[in-house]
Amino acid sequence: MVGVRLENLVKRFGKVTAVDHINLEIRDGEFVVLLGPSGCGKTTTLRLIAGLELPDEGRVLFGDRDVTYLPPRERNISMVFQSYAVWPHMTVYENIAFPMRIRKVPEDEIKRKVRWAAQLLQIEDLLDRYPHQLSGGQRQRVAVARAIVVEPDVLLMDEPLSNLDALLRVVMRSELKKLQRRLNVTTIYVTHDQVEAMVMADRVAVMRSGRIQQVGTPQEVYDKPANVFVAGFIGSPRMNLFPASVVERDGAILLDAGGLEVKLPADMAEALRRAGPPGEVIAGIRPEDIHPTDRVPPGVEPYEVEGKVDFVEPLGSDTIVHVETSGPVILMKVPGSFPVRMGDEIRVVLNLRKLHVFEKSSEKAIF
Repeated sequence: MVGVRLENLVKRFGKVTAVDHINLEIRDGEFVVLLGPSGCGKTTTLRLIAGLELPDEGRVLFGDRDVTYLPPRERNISMVFQSYAVWPHMTVYENIAFPMRIRKVPEDEIKRKVRWAAQLLQIEDLLDRYPHQLSGGQRQRVAVARAIVVEPDVLLMDEPLSNLDALLRVVMRSELKKLQRRLNVTTIYVTHDQVEAMVMADRVAVMRSGRIQQVGTPQEVYDKPANVFVAGFIGSPRMNLFPASVVERDGAILLDAGGLEVKLPADMAEALRRAGPPGEVIAGIRPEDIHPTDRVPPGVEPYEVEGKVDFVEPLGSDTIVHVETSGPVILMKVPGSFPVRMGDEIRVVLNLRKLHVFEKSSEKAIF
């Protein structure tokens, strides 16, 4: 196993810069997820690591070995694709054995490793079947077994669960994570699904327009987003974000969000003072940090707001409530048992300790 290092990696397609000076270090045995919307450059980055694309600038290193211009077969990698890419004319056994036969591994060793991989992926009873006789989840297990059987230094996965139904995705993502921990193989996983990233990753690299916006553990990028994009992309439902003005009055710092005027705690006010003179900012708060007045947990720094329920999204265990205030419409996440209907008058409490403020021009986090 090895770590992977990307140094100032650039890839252009004509006038479009798909990967824009990416620097990223992935530790030996780590599970890193490249997360971002379609077209952000995450799959191109994965293809550069695999050797399926060559960079215009920068380097790819596996450990201390520069593999930037090596073909894929000389990198000791395996890749699992979105489309499974299993051979339809081969049995499951032959599909898993295929990469070892290419490498001229002895037949008895092939048999042992196929059985080992099939047992890990719980497909021992499918070895004599053909792909058309398998479900989508079973075909994906075959693709993963084929990838791990050669014991790669680096395992690359490009949205491998996106073709599965919702329930099977939930099952497979936990199984893939447990498998990766058991094998301790350095894994780089591409997805646009932030729930997948939060569940599976040791660290997440959030990408936008070919650049990495933030790298951190799932909890770090959730609790302390580096900018407005990360704040809005991570979390379901997304963070409430609204323009606000910083106002200084009678020695206090307030946030004015067009009808909502919030007096900030002293330490937050001081952070805004250090950031510069009063001006325009973007404020944010997550839906789970807004509470009905009769359900405020301990430790909350309260700011009370009156509003009217504009829309209700019942999700079973949770309910998303859209609250129309004198300022912006805010989303609140409450337990599914909370009694609420469209049109209700409601009072809610914002936890100021969970408030995020971003510079308007750069969109970078102030706190």
